[in-house]
Amino acid sequence: MCGLVGIFDSRGRREIDGSLLRRMNDRISHRGPDGDGRHLGPGIGLGHRRLAIIDLGGGHQPMYNEDGQVAVVFNGEIYNYKDLVQELEASGHVFRSHCDTEVIVHAWEEWGPECVARFRGMFAFALWDEGRETLFLARDHLGKKPLYWSVLSDGRVLFGSELKALMVVPELPRDLDIQAVEEFFAYGYVPDPRSIFSSVRKLPAAHCLVWRRGEAAPRVEAYWDVRFEPSGPIGMEAAAAELTARLREATELRMMSDVPLGAFLSGGVDSSAIVALMAGLTADPVKTFSIGFDHAAFDESDYAARHARRYGTDHHTRKVDPDDFDLVRRLGAIYDEPFGDSSAMPTFRVCQLARERVTVALSGDGGDEVFGGYRRYAMHIRAERLRASLPLALRRTVFGTLGALYPKADWAPRWMRAKTTFQELATDGARAYFGVVSALSPEIRRRLFTDAFRRDLQGYGAEEVLLHHMNKADTDDMLAKIQYADLKTWLSGGILVKVDRASMANSLEVRAPLLDYPLVEWGVNLSAGLKIAGQEGKAVLKRAAEPLVDGDLLYRPKRGFSMPLAAWFRGPLKGRLENLAASRHLADSGLFSMRAISALADEHVSGKSDHSTALWLLMMFDAFLDNAAAPDDSMGGEVAQNQTGDVPQAILDRHDAIPH
Repeated sequence: MCGLVGIFDSRGRREIDGSLLRRMNDRISHRGPDGDGRHLGPGIGLGHRRLAIIDLGGGHQPMYNEDGQVAVVFNGEIYNYKDLVQELEASGHVFRSHCDTEVIVHAWEEWGPECVARFRGMFAFALWDEGRETLFLARDHLGKKPLYWSVLSDGRVLFGSELKALMVVPELPRDLDIQAVEEFFAYGYVPDPRSIFSSVRKLPAAHCLVWRRGEAAPRVEAYWDVRFEPSGPIGMEAAAAELTARLREATELRMMSDVPLGAFLSGGVDSSAIVALMAGLTADPVKTFSIGFDHAAFDESDYAARHARRYGTDHHTRKVDPDDFDLVRRLGAIYDEPFGDSSAMPTFRVCQLARERVTVALSGDGGDEVFGGYRRYAMHIRAERLRASLPLALRRTVFGTLGALYPKADWAPRWMRAKTTFQELATDGARAYFGVVSALSPEIRRRLFTDAFRRDLQGYGAEEVLLHHMNKADTDDMLAKIQYADLKTWLSGGILVKVDRASMANSLEVRAPLLDYPLVEWGVNLSAGLKIAGQEGKAVLKRAAEPLVDGDLLYRPKRGFSMPLAAWFRGPLKGRLENLAASRHLADSGLFSMRAISALADEHVSGKSDHSTALWLLMMFDAFLDNAAAPDDSMGGEVAQNQTGDVPQAILDRHDAIPH
């Protein structure tokens, strides 16, 4: 795991500022503490920070082809690189190292832009071909590794693994993307390809960017997508057996390392299955890591410890106070963009624990998205059946009226909170699912935003992101549609961002066998009945794990982890609400009604309503603005912070588990 930066003159061969490139590279030093390297040529500069994992002595970057005409900087791992080396050597290519990075330059020479479709792994890389005068950027199939890019008014192209690297450049415009602001307060993160700044974009997962010098603009194209092509009927037992074989192979590939390796173990299905498979693939005890809590309602460390004892792992647990407030301020610096998933806090802590003993950790991320594990999936399918049985006009009349009349009861037990259910039944399936995954309702967003900001949006709504992906999914199956939408939004924009930044802030590489893209292709095409059996999500994954995981652990009720935000804001964080309601950054942005923020805080503290999600998102947005204005680069002493000068010129389930 590493970090990369670069500057490209798209119009000519102007000299690249080497000191600027160095500062960009230094800003992401946490991603690669083991070394740095740079390439400077006419109109091109590449920078790299290395976290040494494979070929510790010979894997320095930038890396070149035989004649030095092709240079690459690379973040990630290509697990099938040994097979590709054999194929490329047979075609006459000469390798000088034993690492996966060198495969990229020779694959580019052999196959051009199509080379990326042959890579099995997680990656973001930048390649410069001097002979073709071409810049090539690429990002992996599921979006595990990040890549930001921007074009300045003078034709220079900036790119880097984290936004903070680009923000070193004084000429980078800091205007907020108002649609991204709307999306953040709807989803709790900024979905690809937007960033919080209108001048910066994220290269989407499974996309590449090709820019030949002299061309007015790049080609940004998808090289892969999830396709829904059911392979025919398969029974539960056969599917479980095939899943076990596929997951074992994906896990074995991800155990490739020249440095100490371990695994997260939350006590849930996904991480427990991964640890069990790892134990069968090595003679040494697997190093496992869990976070525990003093509050029993949030603590699952006993389940993890029991599974660790079954497999004799070298298990490490650290108790963490859920009131871990010293991280709150630093989240803005770690994530650069506003990021609203409060489980980023325990994710940071478990990465911190793991890094004390290993450099690589395997996780169970991806099981819910690929095999239908979220509770919302089963609920949505049931609601969709009801929607299908009644005409839309009738549903709008009946359920729309009930939704308007029924009181909002945040204080009530879940079964009494019918208002949202009625509203969802009154609309179509795609818009209803947007309501399910939204962090804040349209009503709260309208209340929160100023009239001027709503006018600037010109009718744009964040639901357009989700609707776009659901309409793009080449299937009529509603479960498959919402899985596709989650893979394109929540997975790449939420979960994987959370894990990447939290792990790289601790110089730790995290690998996810369940997100092996051939496994994803196979898993999403299983029938809905193999994913959701009655009320049981991830049915086929649990059946596959039965020989590996104790039954009472495997089939216990799903209890996701979430931070106790509501209690925080009525207790130890109550004082911070006063600061939030008086925030100069929020007020100066022109985006928010400060009166509404104050009212939300008062209503929450009094117990009248639960506005904890809205208040947390506001706190994270305030932290983002504060970090963007901060001149220091201490980042709490652990990770480099942005240095940008002025405040940006604004326009005047939350994941329910730590890494599995």
